Amino acid sequence: MYILCLLILSAFAAFGADVKEVTERMDNAADVMAEIMGTPDKGIPEDLLSRANCIVIVPHLKKGAFIVGATYGKGFVTCRKEAAAGWSAPAAIKIEGGSVGFQIGGEETDVVMLVMNEKGAQRLMSTKFTVGAEGEVAAGPVGRSTSAQTDAGMRAEILSYSRSRGVFAGIALKGATLRPDEDDNQALYGKRLTTKEIVNSDMKAPAGAAKLLAELGKHSMREKSADRPATK
Repeated sequence: MYILCLLILSAFAAFGADVKEVTERMDNAADVMAEIMGTPDKGIPEDLLSRANCIVIVPHLKKGAFIVGATYGKGFVTCRKEAAAGWSAPAAIKIEGGSVGFQIGGEETDVVMLVMNEKGAQRLMSTKFTVGAEGEVAAGPVGRSTSAQTDAGMRAEILSYSRSRGVFAGIALKGATLRPDEDDNQALYGKRLTTKEIVNSDMKAPAGAAKLLAELGKHSMREKSADRPATK
């Protein structure tokens, strides 16, 4: 029944997807980042965001009706390019299952993951990546605590956060499976592409990604972290 619920949610989400729908979702991802970073004392520490290799943003991850724990959502991943080039074109992803913080209330939540090193970034390039099963994940620190930022950034491959009903917190997201969403990538880029084919290339970002990339650029200037290599 759990698998059936996920399949139904997946089919429903994919039905009728087009450029407008995917672009609206990308705008939602940009809004999530703007709202989270709009209160620095309660948001993601900017120096962590600046040192991240990649970021995954899933707005409005949904909890499946009738089946406890069934979740499904769509979002985007973008990774660092060369120091002067900022963030890559975003790739569409799907996330299924896992514990993603519904305990803080509500039937849907926004999820943000910072991928802090090259090893974690390479996991994202696979056709299926189960968070926690294959890579170290930790609840991300919130606010301006320098010691917490340093400790978390050194230990974890992935720092995860969730927001539900206005409550934003780090949460140890585990068991969620991330896959490329090639249907949405086709809507954005005109052909079916994997995450790796998009973020590891010089592909031009679609016009609809401008808001998201601009928002990320505001809070993660590369000059703050020139020692971190670009994703390859």
